[in-house]
Amino acid sequence: MPSIHVHIPHQLSKEEALERIQTLLQRVKSQFGDKVKDVQEEWHGDSGSFSFSIMGFDVSGKLNVSNSQVGLDGKIPVAAAFFKGKIKSVIMEEAQKVLN
Repeated sequence: MPSIHVHIPHQLSKEEALERIQTLLQRVKSQFGDKVKDVQEEWHGDSGSFSFSIMGFDVSGKLNVSNSQVGLDGKIPVAAAFFKGKIKSVIMEEAQKVLN
């Protein structure tokens, strides 16, 4: 599976950034619930893991929230590799919205 690595800088406290990222994941679940299935999310302190299925494709990854950035390391299906740049762009855009 192809990988996606995204690092989004922020100027919030680590706790505030963590809360906002967790809220973003909840919003994605409710906003795209008709397309996203089997959403799993688990947090241990500042690190979390997630997985879901979108249009029959499995996506998974890990999130890490630090004092200055949120890092995402994810795996996307081979069939979505062509859209990797667009996927990364959307992740950056949505994360920046909640972190500003």
